[in-house]
Amino acid sequence: MTPHNTFSIFTVHVQPADLQYDVEGDLTLLEAAEMSRIELPSSCRNGTCRTCICRLVSGEVDYTVEWPGLSAEEKAEGYVLPCVARPRSNVVIAQPEARAT
Repeated sequence: MTPHNTFSIFTVHVQPADLQYDVEGDLTLLEAAEMSRIELPSSCRNGTCRTCICRLVSGEVDYTVEWPGLSAEEKAEGYVLPCVARPRSNVVIAQPEARAT
């Protein structure tokens, strides 16, 4: 794993709900969403169940696990698992089930 700057803050924009939140340090997309009162689908929180799968429209992420529960084809098509994905830039994700709580 690559060392990370814990002072980084990136913005996540969630489509189509037009929600936005910030991710600080090494929080995952899911952890930061929950802290911002944005609900994304989730279950296992370790990258295996795929409940949280969504498409990365733009930006870059890395993972807290060696190989999250995505096929090589899904990764190539831009799918990510927010429960184990950390932003490395501002990102836009497409998650039709997202909502503010």
